[in-house]
Amino acid sequence: MRNLTQVEATERARLLNVTGYDISLDLSTAVLAADGRTFRSTTEVRFRCSEPGASTFIELAAESVRSATLNGEPVDLSDWSAEKGLTLSGLDSDNTLVVDADFGYSNSGQGLHRTVDPVDGETYLYSQFETADAQRVFACFDQPDLKSVYSWHVTVPAHWRAVSNMPVQREEPAGEALKTLHFTVSPRMSTYITALCAGPYHEVRDSHDGIDLGVFCRASMAPYLDADDLFLITKQGFDFFHEKFGVRYPLPKYDQLWVPDFNAGAMENFGCVTHAESHYLFRSQVTDFEYEQRANTILHELAHMWFGDLVTMRWWNDLWLNESFAEWASHWCNTHATRFTEAWTTFLSIRKNWGYRQDQLSSTHPVYTEMPDMEAVEVNFDGITYAKGASVLKQLVAYVGEEPFVAGLRAYFGKHAWGNATFDDLLTELEAASGRELRKFAAQWLETAQVNTLRPELTIGADGRYEQVLVRQEAPAAYPTLRTHRIGVGLYDLTDGRLVRRERYEVDVAGERTDLAELRGVRAADVLLVNDDDLSYTKLRLDDRSMATVVQHIGGFESSLARALCWTAAWDMTRDAELSARDYVALTLSGLPAETDINLVTATLRQATTTLTLYADPAWAPTGWAELARTARDALAAAEPGSGFQLAWARAFTSAARSAEDLATLRGWLDGTGMPAGLTVDTELRWSLLAALVANGAAGTAEIEAELARDRTASGEREAAYAHALIPTAENKAAVWALLTGPDALPNWRHRALLQGLAHPAQVELVAPYRERYFAAVGQVWATRDSEPAQEFAQLAYPTYLVEDDTVAATDAWLAGDGHPGPLRRLVAEGRDGVVRALKARARDAQSA
Repeated sequence: MRNLTQVEATERARLLNVTGYDISLDLSTAVLAADGRTFRSTTEVRFRCSEPGASTFIELAAESVRSATLNGEPVDLSDWSAEKGLTLSGLDSDNTLVVDADFGYSNSGQGLHRTVDPVDGETYLYSQFETADAQRVFACFDQPDLKSVYSWHVTVPAHWRAVSNMPVQREEPAGEALKTLHFTVSPRMSTYITALCAGPYHEVRDSHDGIDLGVFCRASMAPYLDADDLFLITKQGFDFFHEKFGVRYPLPKYDQLWVPDFNAGAMENFGCVTHAESHYLFRSQVTDFEYEQRANTILHELAHMWFGDLVTMRWWNDLWLNESFAEWASHWCNTHATRFTEAWTTFLSIRKNWGYRQDQLSSTHPVYTEMPDMEAVEVNFDGITYAKGASVLKQLVAYVGEEPFVAGLRAYFGKHAWGNATFDDLLTELEAASGRELRKFAAQWLETAQVNTLRPELTIGADGRYEQVLVRQEAPAAYPTLRTHRIGVGLYDLTDGRLVRRERYEVDVAGERTDLAELRGVRAADVLLVNDDDLSYTKLRLDDRSMATVVQHIGGFESSLARALCWTAAWDMTRDAELSARDYVALTLSGLPAETDINLVTATLRQATTTLTLYADPAWAPTGWAELARTARDALAAAEPGSGFQLAWARAFTSAARSAEDLATLRGWLDGTGMPAGLTVDTELRWSLLAALVANGAAGTAEIEAELARDRTASGEREAAYAHALIPTAENKAAVWALLTGPDALPNWRHRALLQGLAHPAQVELVAPYRERYFAAVGQVWATRDSEPAQEFAQLAYPTYLVEDDTVAATDAWLAGDGHPGPLRRLVAEGRDGVVRALKARARDAQSA
């Protein structure tokens, strides 16, 4: 595929105005052809040219081209390739291009993905076009600012449904057991948010406020499509966004499909949203953590209908604004319109921690960053683009006020609907609505990289009152920007085991030292919490007095957000080697069993597992695993039977089990004996139990095949592939590696499962040989795979668990070589960053022994 540059896109947008696409797809080959490998696509593109006689190009990532005509004349195909596209010379002022080509079905989750359901043998298709994969399905000018209207015509088996951005206008027979569906002409939109899904999908319909609603899934997943809850969240989102944005959703229908083998969480195709079935259709018991994550994703994609689809970025420099806005708006809506009223706690503990981690890597970049070409864009769907950007927007709302912010949004939507815009356009409307100058704020927060740390320094007099409260702001030496932070400072008193907020001050912190004069003479609190209510994007520390109180009484905070700030501070100190891994684990195991927010329990248990895997001194880590397993076993026994907390602690025990006794317990649960009252050992938990046993050498191939026989589904096949990859023998790891690096690309679900199972915290020595093999293979894998699986290999196959100087040296030697693509260098360097951080944390932990 062509690696479109920003310079090329700017020139093409200056030259062209695309007035319409007419796209005809013959998808009968998905089930009727012998190999089902390709489909026929005929595209008619109508476009104007401002300079008649000029030349341009159109993206066309086809397998082969049958014919192409421009204004009735044949186009020379001798120079065409999927990598370069098709050159168009001698343009008229008004042009019609017709391209008849054969395109390949995908199994990488890009373009038109094809999958066969092992339950009933049925075939399912769905499109995924972001960032520039529409060209894998039809000839197009594949850039966001060449919007157009689309007419789709699709020939499919007669028992199939087909779903696109607009409703079906009519259907007609198309031969034996076939039909052709003709869709209503769409409004103007970008190529990357057009969509086409087809197959014998199960469908449930509803309506709300004049909008036709649909939810879809594979027929075999129909029992797990809890349409009532999906519709409820969607309707709550529509009501909230309609009220706040002042602009109605502009399409007649809103369909959502839960599809297999999806690479991301979801995709905001206009009126035809695709979600990852594996994340958000629950075949087994889950906790409210999973339900809230699903609600957040539904609302994130719904927010995109306005921000991204109705008004679209001009170029991918403003990708952050699309994603950051949807990220902020989904949590805003969840908090006010759904049952997940503590969504900002989840934002901090899950999403914002992702941003903090990403921002401290060597690849850190400003939120707003120039994107020279499409290859750079594809590795930029990261924690800065999503979570840091959303954090900056959250702070901007606090800075200008919610009402002026919403007024500015309404003006922005009104002025730029159906067009393309930039962040500068949004800032202009926000300044007009708020009366505040925002360019300095934007420059400080969006055009600089890395994260600050706020550290309070207290002087308390003999009378128990503050003589001075300073907030010291720190920045990394390589990124010395000291920003202006609007923060809350909360004073919490310990009363009968409860930490009660006595007072809250809202202050601006700027420069290296800020003296909080308003606290002078105020009675000292047991906990002084900087960034209370989490207004600013910053790492925070607690003073010694506050830290001592929090270690003993973290559960005393009534506010889950206050607890989340303290848990985050402790986690951050561990990653920065300021707090030893064993002390962090001790804090987790003493405070977490009493935690009442399932999102904090889930996030913190994951962090404890990461701590034991990467940051603990290997000599002490077995003790830590045993302590985590013991605490998890006790906590799940004490939890309410059948509750999400019981399930969360059961999962933690499963992942921590290492001893023969604990593995025997897992074996008993799998066999139906010794289970805690109320714990349902259903399909997903069974696979987790089996994977833990396999990873620790307590189960093998026969048990995996027996479990797969019980669960002969797409999910079962994925879990079985993962479990097989975990088998702890040198021969098995070699076989897995051969599949991952062989000449034939694997389906994306299998590729991901094998990568995840290749290495395991309990198998570090077993994967030691793959450090050298990784660096020998990663370049070739990158060059021969689609972008999504190539990125996954670069990240997941990196020798993360080999926390050794040798890993750093091997990475440095590879990075010193010539010819590595920039995006690949970035991902490999990020792996190195993780090992360097882990080495420092392990040294800190060893010192505390």
